[in-house]
Amino acid sequence: MYQDLIEKKKKLAVIGLGYVGLPIALEFARKVKVIGFDINASRVEMMRNGIDPSKELKKEAFEGCDIEFTNDLEVLKQANFFIVAVPTPVDEHNTPDLTPIHRASETIGKVIKEGDYVVFESTVYPGCTEEDCLPIIETLSGLTNVEHFKTGYSPERINPGDKEHTLAKIVKVVSGCDAESLDVIARVYELVVTAGVHRASSIKVAEAAKIIENTQRDLNIALMNELSIIFDRMNINTFEVLEAAGTKWNFLKFQPGLVGGHCIGVDPYYLTYKSRELGYDSQVILAGRVINDGMAGYIAKKLLQHIIQNNGNVKHAKVLVMGATFKENVSDIRNSKVADVVKELKSYSLNVDVADPHADSDELHHEYGFKLTTETSNDYDAVLVAVPHNDYKALDDAYFAGITKPHAMVADLKGIYRSRITTRHYWSL
Repeated sequence: MYQDLIEKKKKLAVIGLGYVGLPIALEFARKVKVIGFDINASRVEMMRNGIDPSKELKKEAFEGCDIEFTNDLEVLKQANFFIVAVPTPVDEHNTPDLTPIHRASETIGKVIKEGDYVVFESTVYPGCTEEDCLPIIETLSGLTNVEHFKTGYSPERINPGDKEHTLAKIVKVVSGCDAESLDVIARVYELVVTAGVHRASSIKVAEAAKIIENTQRDLNIALMNELSIIFDRMNINTFEVLEAAGTKWNFLKFQPGLVGGHCIGVDPYYLTYKSRELGYDSQVILAGRVINDGMAGYIAKKLLQHIIQNNGNVKHAKVLVMGATFKENVSDIRNSKVADVVKELKSYSLNVDVADPHADSDELHHEYGFKLTTETSNDYDAVLVAVPHNDYKALDDAYFAGITKPHAMVADLKGIYRSRITTRHYWSL
């Protein structure tokens, strides 16, 4: 398989061309023949024209790539090495929604042939690849794993907006259904990952490694958020405390904040779901989730309290929320916890404007029911800087004084204006 790929006798396919799949497909397309498959025809057309629908990659990233973008199963059948990189979200009850990965497995089942390989990159709970996905592929294809085709799991480690820790520079965890598949999968990924690969002993180990990466981060941020709530009652600035504590060599430098997006705020629920299935109710992990999911309400309440104390007329009060994406310097709004803050603020009958230099207004309206304001006012009772985009970092005290009333609060969640806001009430996590 490996030799046929590098000699371009066989093709590699990536199924799901979002923020994870497209960079992988383009990276491989500089080494081997690639088929980029996505069920969304309009997205496929954009990529054919060198446009990344996720707005992460520039047009130059498509240059020099041997890739065919398609939503046609007949074209996909030409591939022999399949990489699945579809989303794995949770539903409104925080239960894993395996619909995308099940549908991808059905697609694989319709096109896979004897001797082919399929590697899953989507984040799942340990056991999902072998217990949930493989039976679908085997049933539809009539083929048997190991005997007729090979499988593996290699968790994605793409970080949206991060231009430093790119695919090639991060060690890639790989696994296979047997020793032969592990070797082939490792060698294939080594074509594009200059940092090298780590060969996990089993598919379940690789799945578990991915799920705890983000669970660990979630718990550490939850601790920072809880400390922030405590320190706020003590009149202590959390970021000053973290700076002081950070002088110790082994202190982990996490910060408080909203925890949204497609990984940290979602992945722990996959682990706790599987744990519950096995008869163990997680305590620490879910405690962290409760704290982080509750931060939107906590922040909204802080703004409301200030407005009540200084304005009194809540229905006439105005709030500007700066930033709507799930993190800084990206256009991705999936699972943005800023939307939860906006919802909470509006539930108090406050008038809320939302601004963001990266987000798409129509996408926000479709997903969360509000649009971006086209023009900011000069009489806000509170400004919430929810996402520290680079576009905001140069703003100063005069700017906020110009858009707010004298009694207004500037709520700076990530502390980027600390010691710089002097003419308005300043607050941060």
